[in-house]
Amino acid sequence: MRRRLVISYLLLMVLVLFALETPLAVTLASRETDRVRTDRLADATRFASLANPALRGGGSGALDGELAAYDDLYGIGAAVVDRDRHTVAASASWLPGAGSTSALDFALAGQQFSGPDSVWPWNDGPLVVAVPINDGGEVLGAVVTVTPAGKVRRTVATWWLLLAAIGLLAVLACISTAFGLAGWVLRPVTELDAVTHEIAEGDRTARVRPRLGPPELRRLAASFNNMADAVSDVMDRQRAFVAHASHQLRNPLTALRLRVEELGPSLTGTDGRAEHKLALEETDRLATLLDALLTLARAERAENQLVAVDAAEVAASRVAAWQPLARHRSVTLRLDSADASAYARTVPTAIDQALDALIDNAVKFSGAGGEVTVTVRAADGGILLQVRDTGPGMTTSQIDQATERFWRAPDVQNVDGAGLGLTIVAVLVDASDGRLTMRQGQPRGLVAEVWFPAPDDLHVEPVAVEPVAVEPIAAEPGAAGAGRP
Repeated sequence: MRRRLVISYLLLMVLVLFALETPLAVTLASRETDRVRTDRLADATRFASLANPALRGGGSGALDGELAAYDDLYGIGAAVVDRDRHTVAASASWLPGAGSTSALDFALAGQQFSGPDSVWPWNDGPLVVAVPINDGGEVLGAVVTVTPAGKVRRTVATWWLLLAAIGLLAVLACISTAFGLAGWVLRPVTELDAVTHEIAEGDRTARVRPRLGPPELRRLAASFNNMADAVSDVMDRQRAFVAHASHQLRNPLTALRLRVEELGPSLTGTDGRAEHKLALEETDRLATLLDALLTLARAERAENQLVAVDAAEVAASRVAAWQPLARHRSVTLRLDSADASAYARTVPTAIDQALDALIDNAVKFSGAGGEVTVTVRAADGGILLQVRDTGPGMTTSQIDQATERFWRAPDVQNVDGAGLGLTIVAVLVDASDGRLTMRQGQPRGLVAEVWFPAPDDLHVEPVAVEPVAVEPIAAEPGAAGAGRP
């Protein structure tokens, strides 16, 4: 945008210079030509006064001496001719030509002639002047001078070069001023664009400096900052509400579950015990949902401070933690790590929570005899963690909806889960500048992949991985294992 603004300024400046300097250049050429023409006409008129006696039959000795001295002093050829075009007297450098012939036609007709009207730097013709020799109204002959125009051309060219230099300096000054002016005008826009990207990437504290640029853009920057403050405040209030509500509801929910459990011994009927069991399951489901909401609120509120984490070590830790549940459900869970260590740059606990959610779903939906494979390898300048299962998988449309909050596949509505696991994974991956992808496995199942960038040694330090207690999140839609929660 700055380039286009500078070009528009420069184009306007060039047009103004062209409109001003072109007439001035023409005027300078005409003025220099007129100055020389006036001198030549005066000289030719003087020679005409001296040539009158010679044309009347007198001697031309004095005239020859004047023409010779004139030629020696100025290098200008001159000649005197009679009415029959016979040369009466001429200087040594006199050479008749096409220009002198037409000039004689005018002079013998009783008119003065001078040409060309203006001497241009690219013309190489001489300046020809002719005046008639009159005696009592009778034209006796004419005086013709042929002046080399090289000096005039050089003078005109010098003036034009000076104008061009002045114009070039004006253009350079315009460019310098235009860049400064464009920078001053566009600096708030540039900073607004940068701050917008920073906010979009998760830095909600970024703001535009309000005292930059013209007043209109200052007001725009102030309005943007007010809007960003309002949006940030609303998001903070929303997340705080979710976190506080989830946290505050846990105590009454725990108390409610204890009271429901105490009702169990007093229930003797088959139907009553069945309803009692369903009530306990619903309280467990609600507790899982509250835990997921609290985790999501913490993930969204977390600052994007990146650390270097050994993804291979974390993956080994999580696979070991989920082995008991996999054996209980007769599912084979194994780790396939290509490297002994594979450092990735993530927000804290991003890899732990992502693998927990993906492995949980994969184990839950693979079914007895199923297989879940966790792979860690370098890819695309970063670290790729893949969870592949042999469950029923998901359709393409279900994969597209899998990371939506509270979304669950139609065929797993009765399976434990809150529909937030993959949402949390997506938030953590996005905060780590990574990506989450899912696709159908072959011949069946689902493949979920999370990619994190490699660490930058200048900005992050490796963080030791500590064992994390397994708190499985309820089965989530599409996490490496099925098309369901």
